Amino acid sequence: MTDEYLLHMKAICKSFPGVRALDYVDLEVRPGTVHALMGENGAGKSTLMKILIGLYTEDEGTIVLNGQEVKIPDTATGLSLGISMIHQELSPVPEMTVAENIFLGRELRGKSGLVSRRRMNAATKELFGRWDIDISPTAPMKKLSIAQTQMVEIAKAISYDSRVIIMDEPTSAITETEVAHLHRMILDLRASGTAIIYITHKMDEVFKISDYVTVFRDGKHVATKPAAELDHDKLIALMVGRELTQMFPKLDAAIGEPVLQVRNLNRGKLVRDVSFDLRRGEILGFAGLMGAGRTEVLETLFGIARADSGEILIGDRPVTIREPKDAIEAGMGLLTEDRKLTGIMPVLSVRDNMIIAALPQYSPGGVLQRRRIEQACQTQREALALKTPSLNQLIQNLSGGNQQKVLISRWLLTLPDILMIDEPTRGIDVGAKSEIHRLMSTLAQEGKAIIMVSSEMPEVLGMSDRVVVMHEGRVSGIVDRADATQERIMQLATGTGLAA
Repeated sequence: MTDEYLLHMKAICKSFPGVRALDYVDLEVRPGTVHALMGENGAGKSTLMKILIGLYTEDEGTIVLNGQEVKIPDTATGLSLGISMIHQELSPVPEMTVAENIFLGRELRGKSGLVSRRRMNAATKELFGRWDIDISPTAPMKKLSIAQTQMVEIAKAISYDSRVIIMDEPTSAITETEVAHLHRMILDLRASGTAIIYITHKMDEVFKISDYVTVFRDGKHVATKPAAELDHDKLIALMVGRELTQMFPKLDAAIGEPVLQVRNLNRGKLVRDVSFDLRRGEILGFAGLMGAGRTEVLETLFGIARADSGEILIGDRPVTIREPKDAIEAGMGLLTEDRKLTGIMPVLSVRDNMIIAALPQYSPGGVLQRRRIEQACQTQREALALKTPSLNQLIQNLSGGNQQKVLISRWLLTLPDILMIDEPTRGIDVGAKSEIHRLMSTLAQEGKAIIMVSSEMPEVLGMSDRVVVMHEGRVSGIVDRADATQERIMQLATGTGLAA
């Protein structure tokens, strides 16, 4: 151990029943640096960070902080040692105010010894002012958007004046403007000597803000390198142990007749006069900035929200979609944007999550045909290369990529012609992304028509046959694959380009 390291985790081991999560891994972090921790889901990143913050206890190994060996049996100890963490899963107390959440468990008190909301509100206002966060300290947490909630969690971690701040997927739920804001905050923290351990699946962020990168694979330390010595291909190869020559394996598919025609669709200010066609065998990408109306179009088509006006045709037949049941009967399936909130049913098995939307087909007369259900789910498991010990496994125990495969299976079992996928690879690792992309491409080859909403420009450009670009609820342009560039898409997304 040398003084150049603020934190040194050495030969850390951790096992759970049947799983060796960490196998003698090392992590060395310098003060005043941003240290990216990368690896596929299940590589051991979060387990190591939970040991560092005190949620888990290591089986073997040592932790040296500021030159002193330390034991961290609980999170209170971790915080007292100057270690804080922004968790991927947000867990605010919704009935409390922003300031009450910031100071939860360390409430400020007045001279009487009673909790002083006035002091906490003032301290929160000062904290937010320092970091240019425009949220009222007295606002109830339940009234905030997901992005605002994430910014409160970030501010809370900073408020501990920690020497080490762990950020686990901090930008998964915030807008591009807020991402830029967070990155400025990180650079300011780095300049003050704080060490940031940064976990993300977004590679562009790694190269934008990181000084060093450590890669884990299958619970082992693979490499630690200066970020300047890496590029996307080298980093992917370290993470997955192989070259991913085709991150976007777009297979040739025969583009057929229109299976969905949308004409002048309106829903308040969110969806305004939207028209497009979707053809058999096509992957139709939807691009646009946050709030452009992409998700709202899918929700309206699927009957989650009612359209004010407009026409939807399946083939050449007009259909009325008042609720999701109507959309399913019309041959549609929808993978929602938030897999955990509106997709998986975490306490149910993989089998139950797969079959739930297709139950009417497997229960004639109200009697479940269990053998048919088992056969259908096993077929999907094999076809999608689903990694699970059994169909009885709880879906919450699967990786993000495998959860996404289960949700795709759910809709394939309803035998849809049209599959709408909102953010297909959000929060899943790079290897699983490639598998999901290959699966989408194969489904298109088989004649499925796919709408893909994505906030990741490389995904839009890599997977789409055409791109519908939205701006402020309207279609600002539809661009063919051959003409689609990042510059053209951004012009249309920001309203500075003319519709094609």
